[in-house]
Amino acid sequence: MNVRAFRLSAVASLFLSVSASLYAEVSWFPLGPFGGDARAFAADPRDAKHIYLGTATGWVYDSHDGGITWKRVAQIAHRNDLVIDHILADTKDPLRLIVGGFTPEHPDGGLWISEDGGQNWYAQAEMHGQAVLSLARSASDPQILIAGTLRGVFRSKDNGTHWSQISPPASTEIHEVESIAIDPTNPEVIYAGTWHLPWKTIDGGAHWENIKNGIIDDSDVFSIIIDPTQPKVVYASACSGIYKSLNAAGEFKKVQGIPSTARRTRKLAQDPKHLNTVYAGTTEGLYRTLDGGEHWSRLTGPELIVNDVYIDPENPDHVLLATDRGGVLASENAGESFHSSNGGFSARQIIAYASDPHNPARLYVGVVNDKEVGGVFTSSNAGLSWQQKSSGLGGRDVFSLAATQDGVILAGTNRGIFRLQDDNWLDTGVLHASSEKPPVVVVGAKGVAVRPRGEKSAGAKKAAAAEHLDDLIYTITPEVNAIYAGTSNGLLRGDAFGNGWTRVSSLKMDEVRYVAIDGHTLLAAGLKQMQVSSNAGQSWKPVELPAGLTQVSALAIDDTKTIWVGGREGLFRSSNQGESWQPTTGLALNDVDSIYFDAPNQRLLVTTAQSSFVFAVHVPDYKVNYWNSGWKLRFARPVGDHLVAATLFDGVVVQPRMVDSAVAPLNPGTSPASAVAATAISAQP
Repeated sequence: MNVRAFRLSAVASLFLSVSASLYAEVSWFPLGPFGGDARAFAADPRDAKHIYLGTATGWVYDSHDGGITWKRVAQIAHRNDLVIDHILADTKDPLRLIVGGFTPEHPDGGLWISEDGGQNWYAQAEMHGQAVLSLARSASDPQILIAGTLRGVFRSKDNGTHWSQISPPASTEIHEVESIAIDPTNPEVIYAGTWHLPWKTIDGGAHWENIKNGIIDDSDVFSIIIDPTQPKVVYASACSGIYKSLNAAGEFKKVQGIPSTARRTRKLAQDPKHLNTVYAGTTEGLYRTLDGGEHWSRLTGPELIVNDVYIDPENPDHVLLATDRGGVLASENAGESFHSSNGGFSARQIIAYASDPHNPARLYVGVVNDKEVGGVFTSSNAGLSWQQKSSGLGGRDVFSLAATQDGVILAGTNRGIFRLQDDNWLDTGVLHASSEKPPVVVVGAKGVAVRPRGEKSAGAKKAAAAEHLDDLIYTITPEVNAIYAGTSNGLLRGDAFGNGWTRVSSLKMDEVRYVAIDGHTLLAAGLKQMQVSSNAGQSWKPVELPAGLTQVSALAIDDTKTIWVGGREGLFRSSNQGESWQPTTGLALNDVDSIYFDAPNQRLLVTTAQSSFVFAVHVPDYKVNYWNSGWKLRFARPVGDHLVAATLFDGVVVQPRMVDSAVAPLNPGTSPASAVAATAISAQP
C-alpha cells in the first residue's frame, strides 16, 4: 500500500473541513479504535436526531443522525478526569447547554454552560468544585434546574445562571445526592436519592421528608423517574433493586423479576409513548418491563454495564445505550437486539503498539480496561479504520505488542504472552527452567509438558508439568535470534518465534518494565533501577540513574549505543553506558512517557504526558523537530511519511501531513510554543 495515498483518500473529507489558515492550531485527527466508556445522553428538544453524549474523559460528542455517527464537540475544561454524567439542552434555545461533572478520585467537579451548541464553555462560579452527581430540569417551569452534589441539593431559578442550596447545609443525611427527579406538574415537589436513602420535599426545599418506607435500609438510590401523566407513580432504582410507588413515594414496593445479583440499576427510562414500558440499565445488562414493573426480561447479556438509556421520543423503537467499554449500542426494535453504533466515538486507552515490518500500513494496538470488547485492534490502512482481533485473549488487558521480521505477532497481557495465529491468539506462556538451550515442548491429550532437549519422545513420561506464565508483560522486544520480555517477575527470553520462554536468571531485578536492545547490548530497567549487559544478557552491571531523576518512565538506545532515559524530571542521555549523563534543557520535556528510536529516520520520537508535542531528536547531531498534535499523548510512531500517536484516553490520532518544523539544537533555551512550525493541511496531491 502507498501510505501517502491515505492523505487524500480516506481523510480528504476531514482535511477539507478544516481551514488551512489554522496551521499549528489544528489538532491531529482522531481515528479510533471506536468504543470505550460512554456515560450519558441528551437530546436537542427541537430535533430528536440531534443527540449529545457525555464521556468519562471530559469530552462531549454529538450526533445529527440519531446516534449512527458521532463527532467530538469539546472537552470540558480540557480535563481527562471529568466524568460527564448529565447534559441538559435548553428547551427554548437549543444552542444553550449545561453539563454537570465530577471526578471519581477526589471530590471535584462543577457545572459548565455553553451558549453556542457546545463549541465554547464557561464554568458556573457558584458550583465551582462541586461534584455534580445528578441534574434535572423542571418540565412545568424550564427555568428551574435542580442539581445533586456531594454536599446536597441545589436549585437554579434562572436557567442555570445562579444557584443556591435548598437542602440543609449541615444535614447529616441529605448529601451524596446521586439522583434527582422533579414532579412534572409542580416544581416545588422534588425527589432526591442519596447514597443511603431517598428524600422528598413538597415546598421547594424548605422541609424534607425521608421516603424510605418499603426500601431496604442503606440503599444507594441511583435513579428516580416520575410518570409524566400520573405523578403519583414513582420508580426508584437502588443497589438493593427496583422499587415502585403508587402514592407519590408514601410507600414503595420492590418489583420482581430482576435477579438479586443485578443490584446496581444505574438508569431507569420510561417509554414516552408507552408508559408501562420501562427500561432498567444495570451493571448486569438491560432489562425491560411492558406492564409497569410486574414482569421483567433481560434484553442483553449479563456482561454489559449500562450507564444511560435514550428512547427516541418520535420513534420509541429506536433505543440507545451508553455503556462501559462498549460505547454506544443501538436498537431499532425496542431493545430486542442491539448493534454497535460508535462511528466517530473513541474513548479507548491505548497502551501497546506494533507495526508490520514488511507492511508499515498494517498496525496493531493494545488496550486496557475494556475486557472482552478490548484486547487488540488492527488496521490495514495506517490507522484510518480498525477491527477488533482479540479472540483467545479472554478479556485480558494488553500492555505490549511486538511484530518480528519473521512475521510473528506477540501480545503481552496482564496474564501471560500470546501469539497471533490464524486470527486467534494462542497462549505461549509455558515457562521453562533457565538453561542455555530451551527444552522441547510436548503437547499431548493430557496437557503440556517439557523434556530436556535431546531426550527422545519415549522419555516424555518422565517430563514434569511446565509452569504456566502468568506474569504481567510490560514490554516485548525482539532482536534477530531471540525475543525479550520485561515482566512483573523479571526478564524473560524466548526464541525468535516466541517459544521456549525462560527467565534470565543472570539479571537480578524483581520487576522489568523497560527493555532496549542494540546488537549484544541489552538494557533493562524498573522504576528505580537500571542494568546493562554487553554480552547478550550473560552478565549485567548496574547503571546509576541520572542525578535528579526520581523514576524511570521511558527507555531507549540508539544505534550509536547512546542510552536515553526519561521521567518526570526530563530527558537524559549517556554515551558511556551510564557512567555520566547529559540532561536535556530548554525544551518542554518534563513528564516523558515514551522514547522510541526510529532507526530508518535516525531520530528519537519523544512524547510527554503533560504536553501535546511530539519531539524528534535527530541522531547524532541532537537537533530537534517538534509538532503540536493538539492531544496529550502516550507515544508516537512513524507510518510512512506520517506519525500516528496514542492519546491518554481517546484512542489513536493521525498527523494530517508530515512537514518539517523549525529545527533547534537540543539545548536551545526556547520553548516549542514559540518555535513550532505550522502543520500544513492540503487537499492537493
